[in-house]
Amino acid sequence: MARVRFGSPAWRAGMRRGDRVLAVDGRPLRDVLDWQWRTSGESFEVEVSRGGRRRVLSVDARRGPAGVEFDGVLFDGVRRCHNACSFCFVAQLPKGLRPSLYVRDDDYRLSFLHGNFITLTNLSDEDVERILEERLSPLHVSLHAVDPEVRRRLIAPRGEDRALEVMDRLLAGGIAVHVQIVAVPGVNDGAVLRETLEYLVQRAGVESVGIVPLGFTKHQRRFSSSYDRDSASEIIALVSEFQAKARASRGVSWVYAADEFYLLAGIPFPPGEEYDGYPQYENGIGLVRSFVDEFEAAIPAVAPRGRRIVLVTGEMFAPVLSGLVRLIPGTERLSVLPVPNTLLGGNVAVTGLLAGEDIARAIAADGAQGTYLVPDIVLNSDALTLDDMTARDIQRQAAARIRVIGSTAADLCAELARL
Repeated sequence: MARVRFGSPAWRAGMRRGDRVLAVDGRPLRDVLDWQWRTSGESFEVEVSRGGRRRVLSVDARRGPAGVEFDGVLFDGVRRCHNACSFCFVAQLPKGLRPSLYVRDDDYRLSFLHGNFITLTNLSDEDVERILEERLSPLHVSLHAVDPEVRRRLIAPRGEDRALEVMDRLLAGGIAVHVQIVAVPGVNDGAVLRETLEYLVQRAGVESVGIVPLGFTKHQRRFSSSYDRDSASEIIALVSEFQAKARASRGVSWVYAADEFYLLAGIPFPPGEEYDGYPQYENGIGLVRSFVDEFEAAIPAVAPRGRRIVLVTGEMFAPVLSGLVRLIPGTERLSVLPVPNTLLGGNVAVTGLLAGEDIARAIAADGAQGTYLVPDIVLNSDALTLDDMTARDIQRQAAARIRVIGSTAADLCAELARL
């Protein structure tokens, strides 16, 4: 246990930080979902281990939740992906990064709890029954295609591919699904993508579909290009066709193209209301529209002063941010610094995957006498970049003044107003 709230039912029962929970009412726990499910009654017994000794504690939960936080959500380990997807981004990472970055999770529990995308290829009948019984909805599913041969080519699942059958079983049981399709040029776009969307739109429980382009690094030999202006425009045209039908039948756009497609095609982003609450936001869809709308609403609060300010960002977002900066009056001393991703290379240009070394190198080469604002999206929960650098490391290596700020438009505007 990472924390037991003072005075909570768990505290009164004798549970303390550092205790290891072994079972509830005699049944071992697989994850935090088991804990939530089995402690939902008025009372329960918890078996804990402390200092090598086991104790059974009785918890009276009539006054409210137990008041326990764990240091992780999975107690039996993360379920790994056993597929061999041709486009797997994790498989394209360079050697020498921290071990956690190489974990290819395919765990339905993380899909429910954190929105991680899963393939459904490793779900057992027992898993499906649990999902249905405990109403673990919605789930986030990487489908990519429905054509069996295309799926074999893209996903290369180990053993029988029952993903479509499993998804239909979940949908029939009332589980909502958000679908991701990684579009690979010439493989699952065009007619194949149309077939996939026609299959999915017939299933009411499929609440949204997000289409993202192939991403590749320089640390592989399979891919050397992804989408360009023309092919990205074709994706958007197909998406727009299905959106029009979906708005008429479902009242929402339903299918959404990743921001990268609009940037590549040079096509304006849809208005915010057509993103329907941004159901695919964590999949990188709608980030630009959301940021732009939030920034434009906050502009009156920005009062730039004389100090030189440089906004650090990835190459993909730099043109958008530069255009927004020009909307602020009197910002001659405000500029945007696009940082190339030399660690990963390929077509990786998003801000969130920038390495500390790349940021420090770009800042040092820029040489501005002022403050560099670095969005916190480049840092993980331990305040480390992809290559394990801290903000202080970047500042020391770049020999420049750096401030880490929030990644939203409101965060940026608030910071600009303070400087």
